[in-house]
Amino acid sequence: MAVTADGSETGDRAPALRVLVLTPDFPPMRGGIQVLAHRLVRHARRSRMRVVTLNCPQGEVFDRREALDVRRTRSGGRRHHRSAILALNGLALAEARRFRPDVVLSVHIVLSPAARMIRRAIGAPTAQYLHADEIRARPALASFAVRGADAVVAVSEHTRRLALGAGADPRRLHRIPAGVDIPASSRAARPSRPTVLTVARLHDRYKGHDILVRAMPLIRARVPDAQWVVVGEGPLRPELERLVAEHGLDGHVRFTGEVSDVERNTWLDQAHVFAMPARLPDGGVGGEGFGIVFLEANAHGLPVVAGNVGGALDAVVHGETGLLVDPGDHDAVASAIADLLLDPERATAIGRAGAARARTFAWPTIAERVEELLLRLRPAG
Repeated sequence: MAVTADGSETGDRAPALRVLVLTPDFPPMRGGIQVLAHRLVRHARRSRMRVVTLNCPQGEVFDRREALDVRRTRSGGRRHHRSAILALNGLALAEARRFRPDVVLSVHIVLSPAARMIRRAIGAPTAQYLHADEIRARPALASFAVRGADAVVAVSEHTRRLALGAGADPRRLHRIPAGVDIPASSRAARPSRPTVLTVARLHDRYKGHDILVRAMPLIRARVPDAQWVVVGEGPLRPELERLVAEHGLDGHVRFTGEVSDVERNTWLDQAHVFAMPARLPDGGVGGEGFGIVFLEANAHGLPVVAGNVGGALDAVVHGETGLLVDPGDHDAVASAIADLLLDPERATAIGRAGAARARTFAWPTIAERVEELLLRLRPAG
């Protein structure tokens, strides 16, 4: 789409929708929300999107390389630290006065105060994203965010129910899943050593790394040469490494730390089963909102083992694209993984079905659905 400097399309078509995207989470920082925010902007076809986000190392380099319209706070600060978020809300309001958006897309509830002020100041309606765990962490702010938004986007049925519990108007609530990047090239044969893979930051206990540590001895009892590769970094790593040693798993568990996207994709191509038995935190609020990583694994032809709760219920079709099990039962987790490792024909069939389903969640398709919603919010005239 050709767009002029003021955001209008060339020719006789209607002016491009001007969208101000507010998010504390944006690449090159890593994480599911970061991916979601970036892909929505990168795949926009009928909108001019300006991103307001936190500064971070290599942020400006990333923005230049991607040729995106991004405004960052002058200083970084710790992610979601109060002072950083206050500065980001202030920058959002200032950018709204300069950019004059038709619609504001708030990707995280910590930017809902700015979204509300922008609506009052210039009349731009707001779409508010909800994921899941932020509702548990900030229930009052979540209620404020959903009650003040013109549209609320829930990434799963789990998140939709949490949104209703926070006070969202069901008439303004839209369930739009996260998307996935579809690999462009074909994959080589997987190595012979049975490999279980988990890709997740080591920040949140609900991801289920501890359950997998307890499951690995049971898996090895049936598949002696099985290994577990853990991709991701975070403060839980020392504790998990101690658990690995206590369970006698040295040589059968590998912590890679944070890796590049290329290396992560290599592991997805080399593994045999993807496993992340995420569970709900105490109280049943929060946890995995959707689980982009399950679709990423499927897209690479991997069968997945996931918890039968939360957003995984939307991301995984039990028996078709993966296996859903009780995420608190390490015996059940071990049994599901070992069964797949010992039945390569079934694992391959599930992986192929997962890859076919993942294509229906390709980011261009998901971004178009979000853009359609934003277009409907644009004020008339």
